[in-house]
Amino acid sequence: MPLSNINPLISICIPAYKRIDFLKRLLHSISIQTFLDFEVVVTDDSASPEVAKLCDEYGKLFLLRYYKNEKPFGTPENWNEAIRKANGSWIKIMHDDDWFPDEDSLEEYVEAIYDYPDEKFFYSAYRNMYAKSGRFKEVFISIIRRAKLQKNPAILFASNVIGPPSVTLHKNDKEFWYDPAIKWVVDIDFYIRVLQKYRAIYIPSVLVNVGMHDEQVTVTTFRKPEVEIPENFYLLDKVGSSKLMNVSVYDAWWRLMRNLNIQNLEQIQRYGYRGRVPMAIQSMIRWQQRIPRSVLRIGVLSKLLMLLNYLRNLSRIR
Repeated sequence: MPLSNINPLISICIPAYKRIDFLKRLLHSISIQTFLDFEVVVTDDSASPEVAKLCDEYGKLFLLRYYKNEKPFGTPENWNEAIRKANGSWIKIMHDDDWFPDEDSLEEYVEAIYDYPDEKFFYSAYRNMYAKSGRFKEVFISIIRRAKLQKNPAILFASNVIGPPSVTLHKNDKEFWYDPAIKWVVDIDFYIRVLQKYRAIYIPSVLVNVGMHDEQVTVTTFRKPEVEIPENFYLLDKVGSSKLMNVSVYDAWWRLMRNLNIQNLEQIQRYGYRGRVPMAIQSMIRWQQRIPRSVLRIGVLSKLLMLLNYLRNLSRIR
């Protein structure tokens, strides 16, 4: 029988949308957890009743509160809606295509809470599960990268070493929300804001399986300049262009301009960003315009050219 605790330790927040088979897999993984002081909050963007029916079924096994959104919130506001409805002391957001790999996965997150009682943000190792091929890849973060991340969260521009929101656990203090103005870099933006204030505690165990498939936002928006250009500049405006002083961040922008084949400021405006473009990025664009694409595609040469451009532009970064 489900618990009736109105103030559980953990709120598992699931922003749902249509994908019944994925959601059933997630709810089943929750039903076998050894840790029981949790609630599940499902906020449903679907038009059809299938999600509601499935939640009614699993609501007989554990405390599950289902909410039908009157109008679809979309990504990421539906994530925020689930968090707004949560009563737990901690938020464990789980996207409906992700799931717990073992029965003690949630318990390991809870053990970390008690091991670090003063901390507010945790993240774990995870396993990417590729739907088409059936292969998987376990993802861990090194000690060196963890130290760099804590020192300068903006290195997430270069690589999201934390992972998707499903691998995180954070205090339910209603302090941080996912920015509804963005989709492509929304998790990076959230992590940067949290890590600017709090320490991130890493759990070096694979506690989440991450479903990798063609319906993901990260797949449908990959290498689309009309998405990546305005969102990355929006985030750079939020954190400050001085973050380009970090060579990893600078290299991330060099690769972004190269991969999207940006050759002038008019392209940036056409793709949806009309704000100020930092001088260093303008210089990147000019350099890349003069370099043959065949050369830029050679990783070692591109990295060397980036470093030369970086050293040249250090005095321009503010």
